[in-house]
Order: sequence, then C-alpha cells, then structure tokens
Amino acid sequence: MNVVVCVKQIPDPAQPGQLDPGSKTLKREGKLILDDSDAYGVEMALLLAEKAGGGEVTLVSMAPNGETSGLRTALAMGAAKAILVSDDSLAGTDALGTAKVLAAAIKRAEPDLIVAATESTDGYTGTLPVQVAEILGLPSVTFAKSVDVADGKVKVNRQTEAGYDEVECPLPALITVTAGVVEPRYPSFKGIMAARSKPVEQLTVADLGLSADQVGAAGARQEVVDVTAAEERKAGEVITDEGDAHERVVAFLDQLKLI
Repeated sequence: MNVVVCVKQIPDPAQPGQLDPGSKTLKREGKLILDDSDAYGVEMALLLAEKAGGGEVTLVSMAPNGETSGLRTALAMGAAKAILVSDDSLAGTDALGTAKVLAAAIKRAEPDLIVAATESTDGYTGTLPVQVAEILGLPSVTFAKSVDVADGKVKVNRQTEAGYDEVECPLPALITVTAGVVEPRYPSFKGIMAARSKPVEQLTVADLGLSADQVGAAGARQEVVDVTAAEERKAGEVITDEGDAHERVVAFLDQLKLI
C-alpha cells in the first residue's frame, strides 16, 4: 500500500520567528523543522504500510528555499522518499492555494491513502486537508483516533465531543489524525544516516502545471490584516468559605454553563 503524508516544515517554536511587517505573516527563513503534529501522521502511515506487507510512504511538502531539514527527520523515521515544492512565486500563498499545490504534487505519487494532521501548529486553519481531498475528488475522514485498512477500505474511529464515530469509506481516501493516535518513533542513528541518501524530488509551480495567478499573494483569497498579542489571563476569583461557598461555586459553574 502506498501512503502519502502531507508534511509541513515550520520555524522552530523554541526560537520564535519574526513577522514580516508588510504581509504580517511569519518569516520562514533559515532551518525549518518537522511540525510535531505531522509526526503522528508519518508514524500512522509507516504502521499501515508495514501492516499491509508492502508499499511505501511518500512525503509531500511545500517550503521556501529548497528547505529539507524537516523532511529529513520524517525520512529518518522510515519514509521512503519525498516530494518538495519550492518556488519563489509561492510566497503569500493561502490555505486554498497551498491545497492546490499539494494536490497537484500528490497526484504524481498515485497513493492509496493520504494522511495529514488535523491542523498545523503555526497556522491552525484546519481547512487544508479537506480542501486537498475536494480538489482530488476523494472522500475525507477527519479527527481519526484509530485507523485500519482492509479489503480496499479504510475504517476510522472518528473522535467527537461525546466519544467517537465509526466511519468507513473506500480507498483512495484522505484522513486526518489527531495527536496521540500513535506514538511517533524516534529516528535511529541508522535511519538518520539512511535519510541523507533518500530521494527528495524538488518541483516548481510550473512543474505542477499551475499558473502563477493560482498561488502566492496574487492567488490568495484571504489576507492577514493585523496581528495583536493575545489578551493576558485575568486573575481568578478567590472564594472564602463563609458558609455559602458551595452556593457561589455552583452559581459560577452555572454562569459558565458547565452544569
């Protein structure tokens, strides 16, 4: 079984980046790392390919400056190869434009299954995976807390507020996995060394048959107009028990509609 994993390479959260004053977006310069949320998708893909007894895992990513550091981490985990789309014209691309780019790259891999995180840790739109599925004309199942593939179908326990739904759909399909669906493996020294020689195909927008007006700032349908600091958490209320503390606690919980 051939599985594609959508992988995002992001600035290291331990070293906060700078905002571009013009576009008000995060500068993506220097070394990028594998998004933690995508490590779960890579691990799930590896387990499914191993269980199927054959096939391989291909990574698909979009990043500036031909950056591959994050991809090499995923390759060290066990993925076989990667497709990287890197082009100066992609600067300013929104979620839909990114979905068009990834979908075009995914077509080249002809996967049985596409795996993605529910959302990236530097964007949090949560829209890109289903946009990719829609562009490719594939069914999508989101928020998977467990995944099984058999008899040409993918079976997913889809996480909900009340528990989970059992969902089944035919392959090929796209699924998004939640954090904790599996425990990502640590790359071994052997895997790290092997990752250096694994193929990373680098493509441009033209290679994918896309035009410049479909991507980048020119093709974006959304714009970041302002960035402000999050509101500081206010001090909590201290309740001193004078015989009516339980009533005040109940009233407080009722105000929050928790009871």
